[in-house]
Amino acid sequence: MLSIDPKEISTGKRHQYLLGAIGPRPIAFASTLDENGRPNLSPFSFFNVFSANPPILIFSPARRGRDNTVKHTYLNAKAIKEVVINIVNYRIVQQMSLSSTEYPEGVNEFEKAGFTMLPSDKVKPFRVGESPAQFECKILEVRELGEEGGAGNLVICEVVKMHFDEAILDAEGFIDQHKIDQVARMGGNWYTRAKKGLFEVPKPLSTLGIGVDQIPEEIRNSSILTGNDLGRLGNVEVLPSTEEINEFINEDNNAWGLVKSGDIKKIHLQAHEYLEKEDPAKAWKILLAKSN
Repeated sequence: MLSIDPKEISTGKRHQYLLGAIGPRPIAFASTLDENGRPNLSPFSFFNVFSANPPILIFSPARRGRDNTVKHTYLNAKAIKEVVINIVNYRIVQQMSLSSTEYPEGVNEFEKAGFTMLPSDKVKPFRVGESPAQFECKILEVRELGEEGGAGNLVICEVVKMHFDEAILDAEGFIDQHKIDQVARMGGNWYTRAKKGLFEVPKPLSTLGIGVDQIPEEIRNSSILTGNDLGRLGNVEVLPSTEEINEFINEDNNAWGLVKSGDIKKIHLQAHEYLEKEDPAKAWKILLAKSN
């Protein structure tokens, strides 16, 4: 492995390694006002949600690494204590990118990028009309993490009102992850489109999985089954009974043939296919059937 002491490389290289490895990162499209009431709009990928009660979002307009200057958003957050965080989806990603151009102070990025300025209900900064989700926030604190180029400035925000485009909601009124079609930042000039790679991983909250440590050693050390496969196998609450295994094998000619052949590699490959289709019950049955 390449091992690096961050103190021994430049800020620019640290920035590249951190952003290349830590992602995808959601984008806070932050709308603020300066002390003269002029709007500013800029995206930040040092961003996430940190609490639901109270609802807290944090983003960081970091100091520029090349010359240690600060961004207008940082100055506005310190002065006005209000921000609207707009969520970026694929439909507006090119306009969002354009707004990140370092225009002179006072230039309206809403106009430059072609966005609609919507009045907010509880704060002064405008909302981005084209954004699928908008969070009006009061700024609780701006915490500076350093004074040199590259240092972050944590803008800690409490959400006081939320707005969602009804077109992104499901039948129950919650956000449909396919409809919202979010994008996120990667390293360099790269982005990722969330819905193109969406997959579900059931959370082990309502059941107590047996754990990978309880998987028989010959299965756990398989050269075919992946770490993800073992995670799926270890997330089941109970193993199938002998009766369930025999019933499955007797009803599935392909499984019966694999078990009869005794070919461990082929059995594990079939189990892998079941797991890829999110069917750990069948995977366990064919894995355990070889000894029955």
